[in-house]
Amino acid sequence: MNSMVTQAHVDAYQRDGVVLIKGLFADHVETLRKGVERNMAEPGPFAAENLKAGEGGRFFDDYCNWTRIPEFEEVIKNSPAAEVAADLMRSQTVQMFHDHVLVKEPGTSKPTPWHTDGPYYFVEGQQTVSFWSPLDPVTEASLRCVAGSHLWEKPVLPTRWLSETNFYPDEDKYMPVPDPDSEGMEVREWEMEPGDAVAFNYSILHGARGNETGLRRRAFSLRLLGDDARYVERPGPTSPPFPGHCMTQGQKLREDWFPVLLNR
Repeated sequence: MNSMVTQAHVDAYQRDGVVLIKGLFADHVETLRKGVERNMAEPGPFAAENLKAGEGGRFFDDYCNWTRIPEFEEVIKNSPAAEVAADLMRSQTVQMFHDHVLVKEPGTSKPTPWHTDGPYYFVEGQQTVSFWSPLDPVTEASLRCVAGSHLWEKPVLPTRWLSETNFYPDEDKYMPVPDPDSEGMEVREWEMEPGDAVAFNYSILHGARGNETGLRRRAFSLRLLGDDARYVERPGPTSPPFPGHCMTQGQKLREDWFPVLLNR
């Protein structure tokens, strides 16, 4: 295993679906900060501002930019992220899915709603991992994950963040979005230094607090896939959409778009 990973990390990831990896991107923080600044100055086609009129602050996010932002590509290829992902997923291969940048400026009280990423994606599998890494000190816990939620029988209903409307039809196939605090669920959250990373399964229920500190909160996320990940048809548009992909149900994701980062 990579030196950052112990058997306790792997066991916790398999059991809880979420674990903290200290210093995963510690050697790459400045590079990622430069990449985020480039991303915000030159947003991609999927960039979004996630506040309604009258809500204070700024909540910017954008994804699928690693092929046009060299700082992101450098970190994806040169950091230990792929090796750590393979260890946590117990996978022989690690395949790129997408990058994601989230920025909450000071005074942004709006939280990121509770959700699971899996139903938004056109990929299914148990061997998945997202890394969420702050590029500023998180002196109060920010990202919040419900331990064990990746093992729930039904996925959580995907909704649009601004309108709070359903993302797909046929609600019976999904469970309503729960309120983990009022329902007494086991929520994991950590104070973090720049370059630390929370690793979580695509099926983990998670959200994030608003940013009412005096500091920016920039975060870089990296979504990776393991051996069993396969393309799946969804009943509506996926996010990210990846138009024109030409993949079919049950197929491994095409490697020219989603390159293999590690093969053991």
